[in-house]
Amino acid sequence: MKHWTLAVVYTALTALAIPAHADVGTAKALRDGDMRKLQFHASTRTVPDTEFMTFTGAPITLDAYAGKWVLLNFWATWCAPCRKEMPMLADLQTELGGDTFEVVTVATGRNPPPAMEAFFDKIGVTNLPLYRDPKQKLARDMGILGLPITVVIDPKGHEIARLRGDADWSSDNAKDILQTLIGD
Repeated sequence: MKHWTLAVVYTALTALAIPAHADVGTAKALRDGDMRKLQFHASTRTVPDTEFMTFTGAPITLDAYAGKWVLLNFWATWCAPCRKEMPMLADLQTELGGDTFEVVTVATGRNPPPAMEAFFDKIGVTNLPLYRDPKQKLARDMGILGLPITVVIDPKGHEIARLRGDADWSSDNAKDILQTLIGD
């Protein structure tokens, strides 16, 4: 009886943490190529409500994306792997972005706005946000060490997976994984 009760409680807590349509086990099993670096957490992690900035300097938090799956990418203008990866993130946003999913990019550290604009212009990215984290507060609060780092956040604001380094986010494998989570 005790084990049955624990199983029910565990199932209920798991259902609260990850949306019912998210098939994390299947998504995890789909990882191939670059996506092998995508590490799913044994349990979800609450994302902090730390403020960062829009391009114009207005405060924003990740709560602005509540109810959506978010692929949160930390980058910098001086980061060569970020330059390689960003167009693939833009392609992913073009294909999957909408009411249930969004690619969110945050330049962390010293990234002057004109340099950020030039970075996106040079690589032809026009559909991703130019958010800033100049004092690295969000990055610190999320344990971001090194760049790029991409975090998968569920609609309830929980981190479920993380990828260190660059990856081909426009690959069929990446899209399959994300569509499995999103439920589309």
